[in-house]
Amino acid sequence: HIQDPASQRLTWNKPPKSVLVIKKIRDASLLQPFKELCVYLTEVNNMIVYVEKKVLEDPAIANDENFGPVKKKFCTFREDYDDISNQIDFIICLGGDGTLLYASSLFQGSVPPVMAFHLGSLGFLTPFNFENFQSQVTQVIEGNAALVLRSRLKVKVVKEHRDKATVQNGIEENGVVAANLEKEVGKQIMQYQVLNEVVVDRGPSSYLSNVDVFLDGHLITTVQGDGVIVSTPTGSTAYAAAAGASMIHPNVPAIMITPICPHSLSFRPIVVPAGVELKIMLSPDARNTAWVSFDGRKRQEICHGDSISITTSCYPLPSICCREPVSDWFESLAQCLHWNVRKKQNNFGAEDEE
Repeated sequence: HIQDPASQRLTWNKPPKSVLVIKKIRDASLLQPFKELCVYLTEVNNMIVYVEKKVLEDPAIANDENFGPVKKKFCTFREDYDDISNQIDFIICLGGDGTLLYASSLFQGSVPPVMAFHLGSLGFLTPFNFENFQSQVTQVIEGNAALVLRSRLKVKVVKEHRDKATVQNGIEENGVVAANLEKEVGKQIMQYQVLNEVVVDRGPSSYLSNVDVFLDGHLITTVQGDGVIVSTPTGSTAYAAAAGASMIHPNVPAIMITPICPHSLSFRPIVVPAGVELKIMLSPDARNTAWVSFDGRKRQEICHGDSISITTSCYPLPSICCREPVSDWFESLAQCLHWNVRKKQNNFGAEDEE
């Protein structure tokens, strides 16, 4: 029998002691829920609470004398400076879907279980309501919850180092004609873990993007249009859905390839197995460069000779369910995207049937 992905449960080898609380920045409506949650975690459950330093710099928190004793118990960190990946037992997010994406970006390796409260605008990935947070948090601490493992993409960007200083009009300083205007001096490699999607687009150029897509080393197509989206099943309900792709349940192991406004009537979105490796490069005859972003962040330019390699990461994001994976997902489709929502057709009355 194939294992039912919906049967995954959260279990603790030992009781959790530390929790990372991530709060959406510059949102005054989240101040009170944030304070209530932190008081409950520190004073009632005696947990070690990690909070990002910039969250506590909010004047409404810094100047609150009643919150001062609680704030002194916090452990703080700064993004891109402090590594807390081995110190967190689970994560609580207060905000919208972007808060969960931000939590994913903080952990480039293994990710602790994430409990996301719906306090933002969309809330597709945040199944919990804050009204009865005490009982829900207690259930998570006791290990009484269902899990969905949201696959992530492991992305490797390889860029050519180009030394432009020694080349002028194709002539090097010693007078020898240069083979290229830009001289290779090495490679720069960057890696990212992506929860939603990798987007390659034409950026500010007026020309169509022209990028080659390889699957396990074989050229499968050239994208001519505004760009291409490579997404996880979690990301299938984000930018990919807006570009016309199918929506895929997060328990399905797959990678989606979705063109953005392709200049072809037959270029349809496709789904490939999760184990393959995709590689995206500028076509040799492309008129312009391309731009790439990862979950909407770290946007950068891709030039000739650069490459983007994408495969399924071995570090998924364990998302804690409010009820269970199937009902949570379909409820999000109906509540957030209004999927298949319309007035029902009236039934026939007795006279109509006659």
